[in-house]
Amino acid sequence: MTHIVHPYAHRLGIIRDWKSRWFAADKKSFRENIKVDETIRRFLMKRLRGTYTSGIEIERGAGELRVILSTARPGLVIGRSGENAVKLRTELTEVVRKASGRALPAGQKVKFDINEIRQPETDAAVVAYMIAEGLEKRMPFRRVLKQTIEKVIAAREVEGVRIALSGRLGGADMSRKEELKKGRIPLQTFRADIDFAHEQAYLPYGVIGIKVWIYRGNVYQDKKTRVALPEGATRG
Repeated sequence: MTHIVHPYAHRLGIIRDWKSRWFAADKKSFRENIKVDETIRRFLMKRLRGTYTSGIEIERGAGELRVILSTARPGLVIGRSGENAVKLRTELTEVVRKASGRALPAGQKVKFDINEIRQPETDAAVVAYMIAEGLEKRMPFRRVLKQTIEKVIAAREVEGVRIALSGRLGGADMSRKEELKKGRIPLQTFRADIDFAHEQAYLPYGVIGIKVWIYRGNVYQDKKTRVALPEGATRG
């Protein structure tokens, strides 16, 4: 039997870094931090739905809890003159307080940074949400699939894309799976930069599951700089 591994977890420590970066001194704080991280992610994905938010990274330091958002629409997250950003920070502080069951330690603050995604077509999470939006607008799923794949593969960095839809496609009584692929998707190659995301489209007759794989070429380590030899010396 085959074992399906998440493309992100498969490359941790090779070309990917952890999405939560902190140190826990004991088991109790480790358990609490995991719970708070999951609560933050659930809250933000629900709160920021529609802003094309891709990744949520969390860092903990001695005096702050930093949340790093990657979004294709930073203007919607920040708001006019930063109104939404201030409101979101306040809500985030309250969410952390409720999840941990106590007030934040003295001197610790919740901060968040916003990174803009320059090319939304190369990000799997943004592409998955684009498909979900199209399906929720009652567009034919085959047209959405074809248009999205053409748009993604047209990006210079993208070498392959694969999209899978599953559920009651087209309102059919029996659920099924439809898949479309263009280019290469080398899932077993560790240095392959494959971005993966899954999303859900909420329709009157049920939920449609969406999975997106985007291959953006291989990642190679920088070559070590050659040490300059003294004048007149040769390499053996």
